[in-house]
Amino acid sequence: MTFDHDTEFVIIGSGSAGSTLANRLSADPMNRVLVLEAGPADRGLFSWMIHMPTAFAWPLRDDRFNWFYHTEPEPWLNGRVIHCPRGRVLGGSSSINGMVYIRGHALDYDKWAQRGCRGWSYRDVLPYFRRAETHEKGSDDYHGGDGPLHVTSGRLRSNPLHQAFTAAAVEEGYAESSDLNGFRQEGIGAMDRTTRNGRRWSTATAYLRPALRQANLSLATRALVTRILIEKGQAVGVEYVHRNEVRRVRATREVILAGGAINSPQILQLSGIGHADRLAGLGITPHVDLPDVGENLQDHLEVFVQHECREPVSLLRHLTPVGKLKVGLEWFLTKSGPATSNHMESGGFIRSRAGIEHPDIQFHFLPMAMTYDAFNVNQIHGFQAMVDIMRPLSRGHVRIRSTDPRQAPEILFNYLKEAEDVRCLVDAVRLTREILAAKAFDRYRGQEIWPGEDRQTDAELEAWIRETCESSYHPSCTCAMGSVVDPELKVHGIEGLRVVDASVMPDIVSGNLNAPVIMIAEKASDMILGRPPPEPSDAPVWIHPEWETRQR
Repeated sequence: MTFDHDTEFVIIGSGSAGSTLANRLSADPMNRVLVLEAGPADRGLFSWMIHMPTAFAWPLRDDRFNWFYHTEPEPWLNGRVIHCPRGRVLGGSSSINGMVYIRGHALDYDKWAQRGCRGWSYRDVLPYFRRAETHEKGSDDYHGGDGPLHVTSGRLRSNPLHQAFTAAAVEEGYAESSDLNGFRQEGIGAMDRTTRNGRRWSTATAYLRPALRQANLSLATRALVTRILIEKGQAVGVEYVHRNEVRRVRATREVILAGGAINSPQILQLSGIGHADRLAGLGITPHVDLPDVGENLQDHLEVFVQHECREPVSLLRHLTPVGKLKVGLEWFLTKSGPATSNHMESGGFIRSRAGIEHPDIQFHFLPMAMTYDAFNVNQIHGFQAMVDIMRPLSRGHVRIRSTDPRQAPEILFNYLKEAEDVRCLVDAVRLTREILAAKAFDRYRGQEIWPGEDRQTDAELEAWIRETCESSYHPSCTCAMGSVVDPELKVHGIEGLRVVDASVMPDIVSGNLNAPVIMIAEKASDMILGRPPPEPSDAPVWIHPEWETRQR
């Protein structure tokens, strides 16, 4: 096998994990590192859509910076095809996501450790969250003060509807949490986000671009990986297409796959790593039989509980032609004003019923009635709670259809296959209605738009959920620790190959995934370089003392 060039490390993907790894591995000038990114750079004529926080819906809605995947018809959602955007640009999905910075609950990681994932308990991973972060409030036992990733707090006073949501939840018996990533996740409060000085702070900005100043880090954009090259059970390099030429690079130390929960299993399968019979049926020679590659696909599913707003205080006032022009000019000229926000300034976590130890429902509150990707905007003043279930039981898969790396894989989540997921969402809608009916919303609350006052029974709500629910864009768990990789993220049966991204999660965490993926990459960099982990944290975590008998 001949190679065009060689390097110590090849990183496939420049997303949340890939950019983090590129920075940490190239910090030693003796390590030559090559990053291969299938998409373009995050600069250019249309890059403002990435960097302006309020514009994040735009890259979600086209394929310029986005793989723009869609699922197969989902059998439990009346055959609906669900949008599944994934970043295809420097920074990956951190360049097109909603910028919400949430880590998940401490017990999520403790359960990983209990499943045999040594070194992944909350005590073990909290130091890596801190190492990655610079929080605008400064460092403490939960937050870092000198990491590459800048995090700002939500501004509850940015809109009176955010204050109403927090006050209403407190009226209904839920606590206000001063830090949803700190001592107490359970509660309602300000939502952290990955922005700085009015701009999105992606991993390309935080990690990759500073590292590219070093001569030992190389980057190829628009470089489509076709397969990992394997000889005698060893990953020796990567084949990719760049500028219409097929090229091969030798990795003298490791190949690191950081393509995300859709692309990582796709590339493994194209490389002969996966379900042996299925691969052979496509004409691919299996190198190792790992039937769980691409299986165990998980995601957070959400619905939108929407109301008309009786006062003209929603974001609709900014969506007139003159309003958009004013907001845009303010951002372009001064990096200030409404465009500096993702507008999900408040949110929180609650438990759907007594007997659940930590929250299984998440809220993102928005002072506007619209879908997350803005495909559907109500042209009236409104507000909504975006309601997610945190630990779904339904499982799906990612499977290649052919040997063509350009063909999107078969993606099927099997959303709402499990009755427990339906029950949780029905309960979540009822609990959300209670909050939005509280006195704090009396001056603002108009008619309920979704689900609508004509939907009251469990059967009516279930039918509405199946008709309208959407992905939260958190695919994960398709190369899970235990079945596909070991706790050091090494692929079973292949030397010199690791997977580092959301696909290695054994179970999805209770919250947004960008922060956990960055943590995973920070921890992986120590494993790859043979460095000892930091001292585990003893920071305490709040659990409701009466969780077994009380819902709130």
